[in-house]
Amino acid sequence: MTMQIRDSVMDDLPFLLEIYNQSVRNSAATFDLEEQTLAQRTEWFSHYGGRYPLIVAQVQDQVVGYASLSKFREKPAYQYTAECSVYIHDRFHGQGIGRALMNDLLSRTSKLGYHSIVAGITDGNEASMRLHESLGFQYVGCLREVGFKFQQWQHVHYYQYFVR
Repeated sequence: MTMQIRDSVMDDLPFLLEIYNQSVRNSAATFDLEEQTLAQRTEWFSHYGGRYPLIVAQVQDQVVGYASLSKFREKPAYQYTAECSVYIHDRFHGQGIGRALMNDLLSRTSKLGYHSIVAGITDGNEASMRLHESLGFQYVGCLREVGFKFQQWQHVHYYQYFVR
């Protein structure tokens, strides 16, 4: 499998929407309860660029996963911290795509001026927990029962990476 990691462009949006909506339907990785529309994802896309990269993994002509850095909080003192996200198309889980995306994303953090990267991972997503730990993220705590999806309370585990 030949994979290319690159910055996302507007033409990627239908693929990004499909991947995200798979997570909305099938996992607690996102706390959205209803599938997003292309208009909603277009608005979401507008928040990326500059210090907040949105990158994709492409196999042949299809985007099969994406990762991003987002603003962690609104207050100015948080400017050196970002939150990371990574989503992979269901058919491509377990093929190293998440690792490739995260390695690329983390390689950018120093140049972008970050000190700390935070990841929130829902209970039950052991693959994501293992991935983040293998990349140098450390477990820093759990917020219990902060989301309600699939008729049950969801915990969010927080991991933190210090940029070197």
